[in-house]
Amino acid sequence: MYFAALLARTEDGWEASDTELDDVETLSDLADLAREASPDDDTVLVLIEQEDAWFGVVRIDGEEDPRIYVSDAAAAARSSYGEILLTDELLGREPGDDGADLDSLDLDGTEEPDGDSDDEEGGGGDAVPHSPVGDSEILDDLGVGEKELKSLDAEDALGAIAEALGASEVLETVR
Repeated sequence: MYFAALLARTEDGWEASDTELDDVETLSDLADLAREASPDDDTVLVLIEQEDAWFGVVRIDGEEDPRIYVSDAAAAARSSYGEILLTDELLGREPGDDGADLDSLDLDGTEEPDGDSDDEEGGGGDAVPHSPVGDSEILDDLGVGEKELKSLDAEDALGAIAEALGASEVLETVR
């Protein structure tokens, strides 16, 4: 189960709309969806929550590149919606490394690591950390500092973020 909402900042405050991510396959698709919510190039936040296991925030400011924060990369990697957010750049990988990572996985536990391959940094299976990734300062100017963002529990993170933004009532209308 997941929940996704768009919060668009307008002259009158925040406007919320729930959104379906079924047709979103890439970060570019998600950014386009967010930009459609704000024709005036205002800030749009995409808030995603997956089964109280992880949450993600994508910030779109006009035509700038999206900024992303994911609370638990490993949990998000197990979700089709999380995979949209976990770009190679966000994970510190070179684009196209996915094939090399799959080839180097120790799938049955019988292989001995030989240390000969540069692709095995982190042991292959540990390629996605069990920790936050992305821009932890994504909401600093909106009242949610890095320390507060990193301390949020996935179960109530979106509510806490919305409350700090003064948007909890509008978020609740789409929840």
